[in-house]
Amino acid sequence: MAIDLFTPISLGSIALKNRIVMAPLTRNRAGQPGNVPQDMNATYYAQRASAGLIITEATPISPMAHGYPATPGIHTAEQIEGWKKVTAAVHAKDGKIVLQLWHVGRISHPSLLPDNALPVAPSAVKPKGQAFTYQGLQDFVKPRELKVEELPGIVADYAQATKNALEAGFDGVEIHAANGYLLDQFLRDGTNLREDKYGDTIMNRTRLLIEVVKAVVAVAGSDKVGVRISPLNTFNDIEDSSPQALFNYVAFLLSKENLAYLHVVEGSMGGSEPIAFDYDFLRKSYKGNYMANLGYDKARANEVLATGKVDLVSFGSLFIANPDLVERFAQDAPLNTPDENSFYGGNEQGYTDYPTL
Repeated sequence: MAIDLFTPISLGSIALKNRIVMAPLTRNRAGQPGNVPQDMNATYYAQRASAGLIITEATPISPMAHGYPATPGIHTAEQIEGWKKVTAAVHAKDGKIVLQLWHVGRISHPSLLPDNALPVAPSAVKPKGQAFTYQGLQDFVKPRELKVEELPGIVADYAQATKNALEAGFDGVEIHAANGYLLDQFLRDGTNLREDKYGDTIMNRTRLLIEVVKAVVAVAGSDKVGVRISPLNTFNDIEDSSPQALFNYVAFLLSKENLAYLHVVEGSMGGSEPIAFDYDFLRKSYKGNYMANLGYDKARANEVLATGKVDLVSFGSLFIANPDLVERFAQDAPLNTPDENSFYGGNEQGYTDYPTL
């Protein structure tokens, strides 16, 4: 039987009605004070519950993990209660939803952190560019290098956030190790200049990610855990001298953890891809469900699914503009155009008011 977007699949213990996944999408609309999910967020996710799986917007695991205004956390009782509204609304429409666990590392600003603290990172390397803050764009600052003895605390934050996510009713979690945030910063030699057991060699630079994966799996079970990576993404001033070797090894290590899936951003969100990368080789290194992301439409998604190279495809901006994307794909109906001006922050406009068929 030919496999396409509408073929059911199970990711570990999560049974999906189709292979159309809503990608994690930061929208900066958490309730204030406290970065608490609110009714508007529950409506937004419930509108998109026909997806085989929804992956939430990236969600900070601790007060120090925040890097943008109005991103919902998963580290306070109020946030857990807010997320319960979201999961209940999605489950009421027979949807499946996992929470993306996020620590931004150096991609933050003191104004967004407790007591105006410096952002933390594997090494004190200042990112190029500017942070989005409540006061507008501000230059990134030089982060503080994490001490070895602090890293078990960060691993524990991931484990606690996983407990909180399960309490909030999520079907699982996705560990965000992509797009230039903390775990990605540890993986790459452009941001990780350490000479201890968490730096220097590829084996050492993958250590924190694997410790986080094992801690999260210990809480949730491997059948409820996915990981997201982005081998070529230059977003957030991230780079590595040998991404193919690095991410083949990452994929090999993650294979051993028997995860629900591996989610791969296949390219650079900035558009510039300075080096060639063989995703087929990466795919061979990973034994398990492979979810592809970045720039897919229905035709291309069905093409890669039919070859067996990919098991699922996640869609980002198409899901922002088309809450009923699954139905539109089924009918080959025209798609709404995303309004990029309302992607980040604001109210219901450009969030819950896109028309359905």
